[in-house]
Amino acid sequence: MPAQVTSAFRRFSDAIRAFTIAQRTVAIIGVAVLVLGIAALSMWVTKPAYTPLFSGLSGVDANSIVEQLRADGVAYELSDGGATIMVPEANVYDERLKAAAAGLPTSSTGGYSLLDTMGVTSSEFQQSVTYKRALEGELASTIGALDGVQTASVKLAIPEDSVFVSTKNDPTASVFVQTKNGVSLSNSQVQAIVHLTSASIDGMPPENVSVVDAAGTVLSAVGVGATGSADQQASDYESRVRDSVQNMLDRVVGPGNATVVVAADMSYESAQRTEESFTSPEQGIALNESTKIETYAGTGGGAAGVLGADNIAVAANESGDGTFNSEDSTRNNAVNKVTESRTIPAGSINRQTISVAVDADAAAGMNVADVTSLVASAAGIDTTRGDAVTVEVVSFNQAGAADAAAALAAAEKAAADARLASLLRIAIITAGIVIMVVVSLILYARRSRRQSREPVDVGDLSEMQNVLDSMNAPTLLTPVIPQKLPVLPPINYTMTEADTRRAEIDQLAQSDPKRTAEFLRNLMDDRQNA
Repeated sequence: MPAQVTSAFRRFSDAIRAFTIAQRTVAIIGVAVLVLGIAALSMWVTKPAYTPLFSGLSGVDANSIVEQLRADGVAYELSDGGATIMVPEANVYDERLKAAAAGLPTSSTGGYSLLDTMGVTSSEFQQSVTYKRALEGELASTIGALDGVQTASVKLAIPEDSVFVSTKNDPTASVFVQTKNGVSLSNSQVQAIVHLTSASIDGMPPENVSVVDAAGTVLSAVGVGATGSADQQASDYESRVRDSVQNMLDRVVGPGNATVVVAADMSYESAQRTEESFTSPEQGIALNESTKIETYAGTGGGAAGVLGADNIAVAANESGDGTFNSEDSTRNNAVNKVTESRTIPAGSINRQTISVAVDADAAAGMNVADVTSLVASAAGIDTTRGDAVTVEVVSFNQAGAADAAAALAAAEKAAADARLASLLRIAIITAGIVIMVVVSLILYARRSRRQSREPVDVGDLSEMQNVLDSMNAPTLLTPVIPQKLPVLPPINYTMTEADTRRAEIDQLAQSDPKRTAEFLRNLMDDRQNA
């Protein structure tokens, strides 16, 4: 081993000997903590990544799959109350194939596979029920494949066919959805579920699909559709208007200096409206026209008389000639006709009001009328509908501002301390790993050096001294100049003759390595020849 390494180890051992009992105890505890940290880090790094094998399992299926994993010697973890089984990623596909070969999991909705077990003797009622169950199972498995959905269940209400068209009812569906922990379905996902279900059933409109989650929240109501109830529509509308007005005011008066409240009155009724309007065309075009003319000429008898008093006929003037003329004209003109049918859904706005409060300190020199005009334009205020906007300048309560700022500063400081602690922990672990690697390399080099070095008898040193004396080489007994060492407590140690000669050989090897190697080679050759 090189003299520098030997000297370093000697100084290290001397320093350890100089430790007190308390210092040695602290050093041992520190080394133990470092070793445990390195072991924990190694276990965490070498731990395999787990991925779900099956989810949404019943207790019976979970028990059967766990027994299979134990028989195969595969590590596993349970989550979601035992409904989800996690296995190492490398074993997922093999275990799924083995489970499928064993018919696991058995608790499935079936889908169209239910139709494969139907016999030719099944009644019409059994065929109808089995077909409906197959549709429900297929829809449930398809909805369960959506992102964020853990399990899904679909119930269909399909009315029987009737010859009376006027009494025919549309089919309806109810969908139960259980999402994963911390996941909520967006409006677009709810609409996807509604339209997927309605498009899979003949004659089912999207408004007849109801979607409910595990918390009991109605995501889509029957008769309203995926947009939600009127209350939900009003809440969404108020949120949109409030956010747009608040963002504008934050730019004008600064964040936190204005607050906005929106109240919207929406209609809960839906209706069908049909209108017909008639107008005259610019050019009167006759659809059909007919004229009838009658003419009579000649002489005849006396003219008929008229009834007088007491219904006694009185003779008329007999000088008439009997001539008769008559003309009758009929004309049908074209008329423009417009028929308009409209569906008025629930959720139309009857009236909305907006209240804005602005901090007096931030509103100094601000025109309230201009702010009112900006708010009215941003919110789409319709005065003919009865909408109203109120803007008031008031003094805000600043009592909680200091506490909020202090809490925010404390949270930021805690986050910074956590980041610093994490960095220190990572640095300590990294330093421990580096130290262990360096120590391991040094021990390995020392061990290899010891294994490759042949034992030399102390008596051979005298022979080497005689050879050096015959060649007028520098004596081996010259004192060794020690390196400057830190001040340590005095150690009573007496060097033996063998130690002195080893030190002299080390000094000679450092001053003239080639000559030392030649001396050793000659010495070994002499011993082999002897």
